[in-house]
Amino acid sequence: MKYSQTKQLSSTKFKRLTGVNRKTYRLMVRIVKGKKALRKKSGRPPELIVEDQVLMVLQYWREYRTYFHIGQDFGIAESTVCRIVHNIENILIKSRKFSLPGKKKLLNTSVSEDLIVMDVMESPIEKPQRHQKAFYSGKQEEHTFNLLRITC
Repeated sequence: MKYSQTKQLSSTKFKRLTGVNRKTYRLMVRIVKGKKALRKKSGRPPELIVEDQVLMVLQYWREYRTYFHIGQDFGIAESTVCRIVHNIENILIKSRKFSLPGKKKLLNTSVSEDLIVMDVMESPIEKPQRHQKAFYSGKQEEHTFNLLRITC
């Protein structure tokens, strides 16, 4: 769904689609347009307008679909989607207007919720001198170290 189609959506439906209010969306678009206006104008013009690019990034964050599927919806290549997502993310992060609450703020909240977030990943390591079997991952076909992060 492109930006021109989202104009007909009500505020609640727009928020359900993107995960943000229209006011926040407009702020994101203003920040990205301001940053892109500072760049030199060389090369081909982009296939998507800035509003569509920000909408695409919001849909990626909201639904976490693959770049291929998003590219098919917007009629662009998945490498273009990847480049746009990374560029928009970097612009929004550097603007410092949008942030998630820090660890201290989350721990100091008065509301007690039973929420546990777990993140597990395998990091490649050099081949150990001893106990190689304990560190070998058949899935990765290399020696790895399992990292488990639990946030309450």
